[in-house]
Amino acid sequence: MTQSQHKPITFDDFIAWYPENSEHRYELHNGVIIEMPKPRGKHSEIAGFLSLELGLQCRSSQLSCFIPKESVVKPFRDFAGYEPDVIVLDRHSVSKESRWETESIITMGESVSLIVEVVSTNWRDDYFFKAGDYEEMGISEYWIVDYLALGGRRFIGNPKQPTISVYQLVDGEYKVSQFRGNNPIESPAFPEFNLTVEHIFRAGN
Repeated sequence: MTQSQHKPITFDDFIAWYPENSEHRYELHNGVIIEMPKPRGKHSEIAGFLSLELGLQCRSSQLSCFIPKESVVKPFRDFAGYEPDVIVLDRHSVSKESRWETESIITMGESVSLIVEVVSTNWRDDYFFKAGDYEEMGISEYWIVDYLALGGRRFIGNPKQPTISVYQLVDGEYKVSQFRGNNPIESPAFPEFNLTVEHIFRAGN
């Protein structure tokens, strides 16, 4: 559901409006408040599985990072705000975030080790807007998990196949590597993460 607005909503207005203990998730896209589909079924299962596996990687590799239950990422643009499916944060950098302790808001790219978005029907947001904003923020790694092959052919090829796209920041721009089927994921942020795409899409089953 899109909230009808007569003028663009700023990020701070969005945060002030955001209802506490809401059953729904919301994001701010180009100054418009969007009710996001709540992750359900396979989407929720994959996101939960990745949170668990990435958390285990943080522990086993003794990385100074954590995965919060909730957070909002504020891009440099003042009319956008995103709530990722999975976000891995660097403890040291987060300590410098002025809005983290009181509002769970991330404003600095260096605070983020990895963002994961599991694609749903609003796939254009993940491939167009979020990729651009995360790149501009300097977020070093971004995964788009497209288990239903919903993304456009320009992004996942023709014929379309279920794909995980790993965006790595190189010289200020994202370089994309794509993985399918029995390909193990190659992650600069988590070099020991060697699960295959099929394993992730089955959520470990």
